[in-house]
Amino acid sequence: MFQVRKRETTFRKILTFNELVYHNIVRTIRKTHGNALMSIVMNLMQMIIFVLAFYFMFSILGLRGAVLRGDFMVYIMTGIFLFMTHIKTVAAVSGSEGPASPMMKHAPMNTSISIAAAALSQLYIQMLSLVVIMFAYHVLVTPFEIQSVTGVMFMIILAWFTAVAVGMVFLAIKPWSPGLSSLLSTIYQRANMIASGKMFVANTLTPQLLTMFDWNPLFHCIDQSRGYAFVNYAPRNSSWEYAFYVGVILLVIGMMGEFYTRKHASASWSARQ
Repeated sequence: MFQVRKRETTFRKILTFNELVYHNIVRTIRKTHGNALMSIVMNLMQMIIFVLAFYFMFSILGLRGAVLRGDFMVYIMTGIFLFMTHIKTVAAVSGSEGPASPMMKHAPMNTSISIAAAALSQLYIQMLSLVVIMFAYHVLVTPFEIQSVTGVMFMIILAWFTAVAVGMVFLAIKPWSPGLSSLLSTIYQRANMIASGKMFVANTLTPQLLTMFDWNPLFHCIDQSRGYAFVNYAPRNSSWEYAFYVGVILLVIGMMGEFYTRKHASASWSARQ
C-alpha cells in the first residue's frame, strides 16, 4: 500500500535479471549437494563412469574396429558429452519452478529466471566436466587432435539448445498434468539411450534403420559433431539445420504454453494432486 515504486531503465532491468539468474544458478547447482564443488565433482564422476562403461563394452564386444578411424575415446566422448548435456538439461528445465511455486512469491522472481538458471547451470556443469575430462585425457593418456573445435562446440551448444526447447514443452504441460509431464520426460530421456545414436555411426545405417533415429535432433547433433571431430568422416545422413529448426519450433511452442500457463496459474493446483 505504501510501497514506493522506482522507475528502472532498461539497462538496470537487464542487470537485475542477470543478477537474479546468477544467484539462481548457484542455488540450482547446490541442490544436489551442499558444497557446489562436490556437486560438480559428482557430475564429473558420472560422466567418467559413462565413458569407461562404453569403452569396455565396445572392447569386450570387439566393436572398436567397426567405428571411425581415429582416436576411439574421442569417438565415445563426442557421443557421451552431447548425450549427457541434452538429457540433463531436459530434466533440469522440465523440473524448474513453475508459476505456482512458492519461489514465485518473492518479487522480482519469475519463471523466466527459474528456467534460464536451470538451463545455464547445466550448461556450465557439463562444459566444465567436458574440459576437465578432455584435458586429463590429452595430458595423462595420449595427445589427440580435433579437426574443428569450433564445430564440435557448436554442436554441443545446439544439443543444449534443443534440450531447452524440449524441456520447455514438458514444463508447459507440467502444471496441467504433472504425472503425464514426468512420464513423457522420463520416456524421452530413456529412449535417447538408444535413439541418440551415440553407440554407432549414422553413415553405416540402412534406410530402414535410419528412419528410426532421424526424427531425433540429438541424433543429428552427435553425428554432425563426429564430422567436425574426425577428418576422415563426412556425415551424410544427418543435418544440424534440422536440429536447429526443430529446436526453434519446440521452443516457441513451449514458450507459448508456459506464457498461457503463467496467466492462468493458481496456488490451488498443487493441492489437488
